[in-house]
Amino acid sequence: MVLTWRIGEVTITRLLEVELVTPYDAERPFLAEATPQELRSMPWLYPHFVTPEGALRISVHALLIEAPGVRAIIDTCFGNDKPHALLNRQPLQTRFLQEMAEIGWPRETVDIVVCTHLHVDHVGWNTMKDGDRWIPTFPNARYLIGREEWGHWSAQQSKWSARILEESVRPVQDAGLVDLVETDHRISNEIRLTPTIGHTPGHVSVLIESMGERAIITGDLMHHPCQVTRPEWCPSFDSDPDEARRTRLKFVSDNADQPVLIIGTHFAAPTAGRIRRTGDAFRFQI
Repeated sequence: MVLTWRIGEVTITRLLEVELVTPYDAERPFLAEATPQELRSMPWLYPHFVTPEGALRISVHALLIEAPGVRAIIDTCFGNDKPHALLNRQPLQTRFLQEMAEIGWPRETVDIVVCTHLHVDHVGWNTMKDGDRWIPTFPNARYLIGREEWGHWSAQQSKWSARILEESVRPVQDAGLVDLVETDHRISNEIRLTPTIGHTPGHVSVLIESMGERAIITGDLMHHPCQVTRPEWCPSFDSDPDEARRTRLKFVSDNADQPVLIIGTHFAAPTAGRIRRTGDAFRFQI
């Protein structure tokens, strides 16, 4: 499903790669506290973000930003031909690039690729398979990768991390397309990065401002709208859970009842909404 929002002179389009439905698993929970019983205390989550049985709906999508003089893609999903544990080790074969072209975004027209962080589901379409090689998917773009984020992951020794970098990051580096940037890097007059540390050491969100209107693309600052009400809930893959909790709580508090559109990088359709204060708590209002 393609969704589009307008922020002043900027158009933001969601391009879906895959939606995952994650039933609660006490042994390997996505969010340990998000039991079906707990989720029922947030009736506003239904039907868009939670199934009737209490499974979380998680969307994996890219966000395409058309701003004056700039075409940017924010986070590039899993990509084709790359089996990973999150996909039951089955490689995707989607029409992602074809669908992107069909809505007026041929891959050669992208100017900027932003990786909010370097997890597998945010860098996959950085590259594409060409025979037995991985080549840059967006050959005319600059790939913006956080300097701190790159430093952290390039120092890791795990086979999992090394594989992600070898498939999805080093080929664009070898092609001379990577710019290492700071967490507050400005892309254009309308688009800049903003640090939201905790999920990973150099994690960023993306702020869009145009003609007095504002939107924020979250990245993995939060994975599911239930974390608006319960920002203390952490997935097991937050690298610094305490920092992630503080970041989420500040984000939710700062943006509550403000005229800012929150676009969740993993929020199922309708994906975007506003944070509202309800007594001492918060909710996500679509």
